[in-house]
Parts: sequence; C-alpha cells; structure tokens
Amino acid sequence: MILSNLPGSFAHGVLEKRHPALIQQVRSAYPYSPQQRRALDNLLEEITDGSITPLDTNAFDHEAWAAWGSDYFGRSWLDVPFLWAESFFYRKLLAATSYFETGPWQGIDPFAPAKRAELHSSVVDEELRALDALPSRSAPEQAEMLLQSSLWGNRADLGFRIENAAPGAIATNLVVDDSTSLWSRLTEVTPGTVAVVADNSGRELIPDLVLIDHLLQRGYAAAAVLHVKPYPYYVSDATMSDVIDSLRRLVHAPGQAGEIGRRLWDAMGTGRLDVRSHPFFCAPLPYSAMPEDLRDEFGASSVTIVKGDLNYRRLVGDRHWDATTPYEDLTGYFPSPVAALRTLKSDVIVGLSQQQLVTLEASNQEWRTSGTHALVQAPEVTR
Repeated sequence: MILSNLPGSFAHGVLEKRHPALIQQVRSAYPYSPQQRRALDNLLEEITDGSITPLDTNAFDHEAWAAWGSDYFGRSWLDVPFLWAESFFYRKLLAATSYFETGPWQGIDPFAPAKRAELHSSVVDEELRALDALPSRSAPEQAEMLLQSSLWGNRADLGFRIENAAPGAIATNLVVDDSTSLWSRLTEVTPGTVAVVADNSGRELIPDLVLIDHLLQRGYAAAAVLHVKPYPYYVSDATMSDVIDSLRRLVHAPGQAGEIGRRLWDAMGTGRLDVRSHPFFCAPLPYSAMPEDLRDEFGASSVTIVKGDLNYRRLVGDRHWDATTPYEDLTGYFPSPVAALRTLKSDVIVGLSQQQLVTLEASNQEWRTSGTHALVQAPEVTR
C-alpha cells in the first residue's frame, strides 16, 4: 500500500506541498466568512502539524467516513494510505467551505473559479478551432486523433503542473499503447453502450465529449454513459455542472466544435448520451470494492473507458506493484471489458515489459509522476 511518509516521494510531496498550497488557493478564490476562513486555517494546521480528526457527527456521510477511517483517526496524515488521505483531505476541504451545509454557500464549488478561467481561455479557443481539420482526415485517422486528444487532455489537470515537458512527448512517451485492442473491442460485437468514467473538467472533459460524439456518430456505440463525480473532488474532477459548462462551450463555438456540441446536446435529449453519478466515485476505495448497483451499471456496458490517474489508481489498486504485473491480472474483477486512458502522475504502473521498465528507469526522468508519459491499456481481444 502506498503511504506518504517517505521524504522525497511523490505522495509525500502531495501532502506536504500541494495540499497546503491548495488551501491557500481556495481561501483566496471567494470572499469566505470568518468562520469558513478559520475552518480552512484549522485544516491547514491539521494536515501540517496535527493528526487526523473525523468529520463532525452531523455530516451526512459521517458514518461512512467513520467506518473507512476507523484505523486512521488520531494518526499522522503521512502514515495512512495515500489514496485515503487524499480523498479525506478533499472531503474536509468541502466541509471547511460549507459546501454541504444549508445556507448560501451550499453547493458552491470551491474550485469553480479556476475551472471557469481554464474553460474560457484562449487555449481552449485554439483547441476548438483545431477540430475544423477533422473532416479532411480519414475515419481511422479521426479515431486515432480523438483518442490521443482524450488521452493527453489528461495533462490539463488543474491540480497538477507540468515542468520541463519534452517536445514531441505525445509521439514518443506512450509507454503502453493498446489502442488497437480498444478499437477491436469496440467493433467486435453489435454496438452497445460505452461507459466513460470522466476525470477532469474543462480542457480534458471537452476532448472526452468529442470522443464520445465520434463513438456515437461512427457506430462504435449505440449509446454512451458518462460517469462524473457527485460533488467537487480533487480540484478539477468533473461534475454535472462541468459537463453542462463544457457542452455550452462547444455549442456556442464556431465550426466543427459547434456541430459536435449540438449533436451531443441532442444526444442527451434523446437518451443516446446519459450522464450519471454515484457516491462511490468520491469514496477512498478501489473499484474492486464497488457496490452492487454500480457493478450492475458497468456490467451493462460493452466497454468501459476510465480516464485519468486517480481512476487508474482505483482500478488496479494504489500499491507498489511490480510494473511488469499484467494489467489483466489486476482488472479481471471488473464487470465489463475496461480500458484505461491515463497520463502518468503518480507511482502506480502495471503492464510494462521488463525491457520497457529497464529503459524508463535508466532515462533519468521522473516518468512515473511528471505527466510527460502516458498509456492506453485494454484487455486483448480473442476472436
């Protein structure tokens, strides 16, 4: 199990540096009340100098977190599983900003200002204009371009900053590429429902939506289900509000982007595109512990595509696996064929060959955590 108590490790850096900086960012994003400011300051003190305290007993999910954290309360944040500590930090951050409390701050996303700034940036304008080149490409080229766009869009995570990203990384730094298996999986049977488990909003969610449109338009899917978080989580994780904002951004864009946006808007109205959420998406647990109702949902899909680093950690388990452990060995429990699209931002990685691992380890790069490398992993198709 990955912990955060090793100085110099990625997990240690997240708890020691990223989380305190995030509290300051959230504190300055809104004119919070003195009570909310004190709560944020108390959270900062707890994660830096204190021990883990439970949620207030009046919190709607107090019992769930009490069970999940029964072995961790009273201990240092650094000495408990990294996945649990990160998840509980974001839950306590929402508590500090009164997100769940009855009153004027209820439902106010503390990360919304950063999300909106990114969504309406000139960079997104350029990315939307680039879609105008799609009609000039062949169908296979379009499919590969949109898959790569969805994959590398994961680098746009607002809680993560790329440093010294090498030019040409998109072409050279794909450590696993099972895209052929993924496309074969999508074409091997009569088109069914494709599930996409979203990661980040904004610059990642838009390419995900464009990919979904392609799957529907080209007959890879008869319907699509986009799974999002039930409330704000991990800074930029997508919620229903973010889906709506992204769809509006597409609909009001000129050219191909606008056409795609209108098709997706109509698809939601006819049920070909459904957006769903589940409390489990904000639980500090691996997907192997998913409840039966969510298992049934995924089991009804012909293919499930999980996006991003957190979903990957939950899919294979947030552990120090041997990197050559076969992907299928750790995902065989999933109720439908499951593919992962992920840029690498944490230590967990499986499915590499021994030669790949040796080469990457000898590269003197922080390839596991820098966001400069990526993977497409999917189970092989046997015909």
